[in-house]
Amino acid sequence: MELLVHQEREYRLRRFPLKKDDRLRAWDAADEYLLQWLDAGQTEIPDGDILLVNDTFGALGVALSDRTPVGWGDSYLGRQAWRYNMFENKLDAEAMVFVPADETPPGPFSLALIKLPKSLAFFEDQLLRLRSVLAPGAVVLTGGMIKHTPKRAYDLLAAIIGPTETTLGWKKARLAVSRLTDQTDLPPGVPPVTYELPGTDLILQNLPNVFSREKLDAGTRLLLANLPRTETELAAVDLGCGNGVLALALAQACPRAQILGVDESYQAVASARLNAAQLGTAGEQLSFRAADGLSEEANESRDLVVCNPPFHQCQATGDLPAWTMFAESARVLRPGGELRVVGNRHLGYHAKLRRLFGRIDLVASDARFVVLSAVKNNSRS
Repeated sequence: MELLVHQEREYRLRRFPLKKDDRLRAWDAADEYLLQWLDAGQTEIPDGDILLVNDTFGALGVALSDRTPVGWGDSYLGRQAWRYNMFENKLDAEAMVFVPADETPPGPFSLALIKLPKSLAFFEDQLLRLRSVLAPGAVVLTGGMIKHTPKRAYDLLAAIIGPTETTLGWKKARLAVSRLTDQTDLPPGVPPVTYELPGTDLILQNLPNVFSREKLDAGTRLLLANLPRTETELAAVDLGCGNGVLALALAQACPRAQILGVDESYQAVASARLNAAQLGTAGEQLSFRAADGLSEEANESRDLVVCNPPFHQCQATGDLPAWTMFAESARVLRPGGELRVVGNRHLGYHAKLRRLFGRIDLVASDARFVVLSAVKNNSRS
């Protein structure tokens, strides 16, 4: 396994969720560049506390642990990875402080190190909220891989934080160096985007880092039209719940169901809770929490799982997130329990599901997506 080297110390780091023989590194060149820039002292930084923003798997937090930084991000998996990597490198994991992205860290901070997120709307929201917790004259260092960094990211830094300079590229990464200046005409953050849940009078609110925040995505729309409907009591899970749209619709289609929504995004869970509040007393069917999928659920404890799985993690694409969700669903479902899932036709989910479940049925399809029902055999564990 390749090791991260910083100040003559080597760190063994793992990505989350943990995968046997994972060949992907838990850091990238932008992490290394940020650490090198700090070590070289190329920017004068006032004394004070450090904030790490979007430290994907805790590489920055581990390397800078002697300075007790505060972490701020939207990923539950990122939080767990940071804690795990602190422990594995014999560092004080109990001293680690992490603030979820639906909250604002207390500050003040003299330095913020930001890993550029995928969503520019989320980045803009973070910068606007960051201003209120920065000390006067604070420095913001933003790192990202050049191919994933649009020019607008630098424009946002200049407009919200202050004067911004970019560095030369190094190993296909680039940094932006910004210094806080006084501005009084900026909003406190990016407001939620709203749209109507089809067939209802519900208006869904979506915080900046929610998947498909501008409109309902086509795969979810097809699954919404093909959810189970029953008056039977059910223990159900909306796995990767996003803004809670499937959980809300399932509560109406299955009025005697108790439904848990889980997502690794804190902003998604916060959005889902806002949306469930519109149901009044019917919302008592619903609960939501940030989690690593179904890892906290007991074996054979659920009757139904509904899911629109992602096919990417950070900038990497692949079927690991979906495969993990399917395997965990098979473990958590009772015999005879059902996983109902939507996916792009070309992803071939039916083949993966057949390895885990007894019966696979095509429920619905269109030109791009299929909805599949996977039922757990009584003989399977």
